[in-house]
Amino acid sequence: MKKPLLSLMLLLCSLATQAITTPNAHGGGFLWHKGRYYWYGEHKSNHTSAALVGITCYSSANLKDWRYEGIALPVAEQPGSDIERGCIMERPKVIYNAATRKFVMWFHLELKGRGYSAARAAVAVANKPTGPFTFLRSGRVNAGRWPALLDTARAMALRPESYKTWWTPEWHRAITQGLFVRRDLAEGQMSRDMTLYVDDDGTAYHIYSSEDNLTLHIAELTADYTSHTGRYWRMAPGGQNEAPTLFKKDGTYWMITSGCTGWAPNAARMFSAPSLAGPWTAHENPCRGPEAETTFGAQGTYALRIQGTQDFVFVADVWQPKHPSTAYYLWIPITFEDGKPTLRRENIREMRRELSFE
Repeated sequence: MKKPLLSLMLLLCSLATQAITTPNAHGGGFLWHKGRYYWYGEHKSNHTSAALVGITCYSSANLKDWRYEGIALPVAEQPGSDIERGCIMERPKVIYNAATRKFVMWFHLELKGRGYSAARAAVAVANKPTGPFTFLRSGRVNAGRWPALLDTARAMALRPESYKTWWTPEWHRAITQGLFVRRDLAEGQMSRDMTLYVDDDGTAYHIYSSEDNLTLHIAELTADYTSHTGRYWRMAPGGQNEAPTLFKKDGTYWMITSGCTGWAPNAARMFSAPSLAGPWTAHENPCRGPEAETTFGAQGTYALRIQGTQDFVFVADVWQPKHPSTAYYLWIPITFEDGKPTLRRENIREMRRELSFE
């Protein structure tokens, strides 16, 4: 085992089942800035996954000792606000824009009282990593824009009313050809589970589950990271992927996702590509060991690079839908075997919170 990975394993050993101080930051993302890691996530309450508090922030210099930095983006108290208390705020991710010196947060937003029908992307900005973040807006993505590499003439010829029965071979074929892209073209594409990625050249991308969670989209952000340029690609059309995590190793982009089974865990999926535009190649489940078929009972949220190394940790949530605040985290070093990322059961470290009544 090479030295950086050995150091990583020793560090993660110190994370073994913690309580009380473990962050309440679910579906989270991480940012390294000026010597500290920042962890942003959903604040989970005891009896609902609706947002009653907002997006939390914690920081650490060593990934072991976490300091609560407060609510980076609180829910709004004004009735009718997009982020009104009781909305759904999921999978927040934050990136830093060196040109504007702003911290930019994107997250999946569902409007209060509308279930998961809004399927919006939301954006907020701050001057400091701990916030406070100012909410800018929310909405569907890339309205009026076709994805690159799609046969738009064929997609335009598809009629959603002709495919009222889902899951037939004909319907699935139409989905891969862009049926739901065409359906949502005017309003904008749906955006649910998501992550952010900043490439080596500073270009940022928003990766999200779209088309009723049937297809992932990889969308380029503007230079200030607060809007979309209109340039995007579809990934694994019709494959039903969500919970995307993305990292780059030795020039290859790797994405680990999950299937769509609600709060229940399922087998992880894995893809690779030489470019974010593709082509993407599907690989076998990267998990090894007992419970590999359910990603060890978890669902991925972020691929965290250890600063100063080329080593990554797969961070995942073990959801507890009946008592959301007791959901906990798995941290799994990503090792490479035969040139492919691997997640091994014996390397898992858990982070748990004690039951609390807030």
